[in-house]
Amino acid sequence: MFKEFKAFAMRGNVLDMAIGIIIGASFGKIITSIVNDVLMPPIGMLLGKMDFSNLFVILSGDTAGKAINTVADAKAAGLVTVNYGLFVNTLIDFLIVAFVIFMLIKQINRLKKEEPKPAVAVTTKDCGYCFTAIPLKAVRCPHCTSTLQ
Repeated sequence: MFKEFKAFAMRGNVLDMAIGIIIGASFGKIITSIVNDVLMPPIGMLLGKMDFSNLFVILSGDTAGKAINTVADAKAAGLVTVNYGLFVNTLIDFLIVAFVIFMLIKQINRLKKEEPKPAVAVTTKDCGYCFTAIPLKAVRCPHCTSTLQ
C-alpha cells in the first residue's frame, strides 16, 4: 500500500499541484499583508483616520458603561457583532488575487498560442497520366512508366 501511495504522490501532476497550493498560500499571505499594512492605512487616513479592521456593528449584548471601540473590545465583552470592516479587507484581498490570477492566465494563454507552422517544402509531384504522387526529380513514373517532362 505504501508503494502505491508513493507512486501516486510522485506523479508529476500531484507534485505540481502541491507546489501550486504552497505558493498560493504564501501569495495569499503576501496579498493580505499588502492590503492590511500598505493599502488600507492610507485609504483610512483619506477617509478621516478610519481603521477598516475595526468597523463593526453590534447586534446584541450589554454595552452599558463599556467603551467598545474595537472588534477585540467587543469580543472581550462577549458582544455579537458584524465585522464589515474585516469583510472589506478580505474582499480587497480577493479582488487583488483574482486580478493577478487573471493576468497570469492571460499571459499563459498568450504564450500557448501556436505559431503558424512554416510551409512544408514540396517533395512530390503528380504524374500527368495516372495522377500518382512521385518524387520531384523523377523523369519516369514508377506506376505507369510514362515519361515525365
